[in-house]
Amino acid sequence: AARSVGASPFSVAATHAAALLAADAADDADEGRRAVLYTLKGKNTDSGAYAAEATFDGIDAYRVDNGALFDVISKCRLVKSPAELTVLRYVNKVSSEAHMEVMRRVAPGMHEYQLEALFRYKCAHDGGARHLAYTCICGAGINGATLHYGHAGAPNDRRLGDNDMVLLDMGSEYHCYASDITRSYPVSGVFDERQRMVYVAVYEAQEAVLRAVRPGVSWLDMHRLAAKVLVEHLLRAGLLRGGTVDELLAAHVDALFMPHGLGHHMGLDTHDVAGYGAGMPKRSKEPGLSKLRTACVLEPGMVLTVEPGCYFIRALLEPAFADDTLGRYLVEDKLRAFLDFGGVRLEDDIIVTADGCENMTLAPRHIDDVEAFMKRARAGAVDGTEK
Repeated sequence: AARSVGASPFSVAATHAAALLAADAADDADEGRRAVLYTLKGKNTDSGAYAAEATFDGIDAYRVDNGALFDVISKCRLVKSPAELTVLRYVNKVSSEAHMEVMRRVAPGMHEYQLEALFRYKCAHDGGARHLAYTCICGAGINGATLHYGHAGAPNDRRLGDNDMVLLDMGSEYHCYASDITRSYPVSGVFDERQRMVYVAVYEAQEAVLRAVRPGVSWLDMHRLAAKVLVEHLLRAGLLRGGTVDELLAAHVDALFMPHGLGHHMGLDTHDVAGYGAGMPKRSKEPGLSKLRTACVLEPGMVLTVEPGCYFIRALLEPAFADDTLGRYLVEDKLRAFLDFGGVRLEDDIIVTADGCENMTLAPRHIDDVEAFMKRARAGAVDGTEK
């Protein structure tokens, strides 16, 4: 059934599909016409992969239409049904509790893969979520500056140091529906001055977006908002100089520190379909904005991630130091001191509602809550009371 809000491309998707079927039914009434068979073929604008078109013996007996179905189905998947939202809330709860279990037990001397193992066990044992939505990213220290760390070439194998931050991007899957959550915090349980500065910058960027999200808002503008808050904090911390916030944004300095998009659609795929499908706004060519996985205008029932970050990536900063345009905005000596820092990302999964958003993610996020939770966990580890 169509789930409509106004006259957007999503709201007409099911109506369009019905019209196609009706037209073909009329055609099929003509004697001698073969029945129409719709097959799914199209390019996922996020991954670049093509859906494998179905085939079977005898398909030649049908008139095959492989051009209509992909965009229609993709648009229908953008707005979730109440039943879908129930599953998505549940898998977020499972993953949030698993993140909290890792936060409770993390300690110097552990390996990154042990944090992944704790997360996997908690999701499966307590939540019945036997599968993950994607490969776990468990970056300690400098590894937090690698956006998709944790794959086979970088297998979550670093030993955690006393002063490391960990960036943990992990989400379980339940009945084919994904969760996608990131938490960043110090292994010690207490933020030092540098860690606090970077964390608060990312937290405030995320909070600004969560307050601003509502139907009718452009996702491009949400990314711009997060970038603005991040640059304000870096300027205030003395890592940037030589211009106003607007001037730094115009020079795309923000993309040096957040070289990815603010977030993406989520559902049956972690990076769900239709980000740049037919009838959708086109991908921006601007640095930073070009990395967004969608440029949609928000509607009630959409599910997206909100995941600003701040990273100190040598491969981006070294060329920028020598660049005539970018270099004049960077306080090189102070930034070089951060090249071993890694990064901070906070990622929560939201449902767009009629007047704002619902945050499905439950793990502690405010810096005081994180420290208090980890302090209680360490006290419980001593006296056995923490549950």
